[in-house]
Amino acid sequence: MVTLVIVLLALWLILAVVGVVFKGLLWLAAVAAILFVATAAIGWVRRKAVDR
Repeated sequence: MVTLVIVLLALWLILAVVGVVFKGLLWLAAVAAILFVATAAIGWVRRKAVDR
């Protein structure tokens, strides 16, 4: 599960960079940023649940 979260975080980060580099794709950067935060939050919550 941790590997999946890390892969998703890397994917969202790459998409955000591509969105910023190509100015026509700023919407891609916004979506990637939202998905990055959501994936990080879900991974953090699940990790905390497993630690208990």
